[in-house]
Amino acid sequence: MSVKSKKPSAKSKSKTKAELEKAVAPKVWSKAKQLAAQYTVVIQPEPDLGYFGRTIEMPYVMADGKTPEACIAELIEATTLAVATCLEDGQRPPRPAGDQKRTAQVNLRLTEREKFDIEEAARREGYRGVSDFVRSAALEKAS
Repeated sequence: MSVKSKKPSAKSKSKTKAELEKAVAPKVWSKAKQLAAQYTVVIQPEPDLGYFGRTIEMPYVMADGKTPEACIAELIEATTLAVATCLEDGQRPPRPAGDQKRTAQVNLRLTEREKFDIEEAARREGYRGVSDFVRSAALEKAS
């Protein structure tokens, strides 16, 4: 005996979203929606499937859609739910990447000679410290 699963209709999918929204306190949902809308969206086409998206701030929250607009709408909805969950659990959700506040950190292991050479190069270029010099050089190469 085989059982076929039915794909949810748009109507049942909307009902599920409404149910999720009701499960979260209205103030929390509103704050989560506002924050999620500020996140930086990354979308890429997937051959024969449509589009796949995620945010820089919450890369493990993903969505897809047949069009870029549908993908973004689904992604914002999923991200809103993830942010609301963080807020309800007393956690601080990530800040929008557009805030330009430096919160991520990268650690490098260097030899003493490498450290000396980088410090000298930073000084020659007029940087206050190695961190600013390394960040500037790395971002220039990444562009």
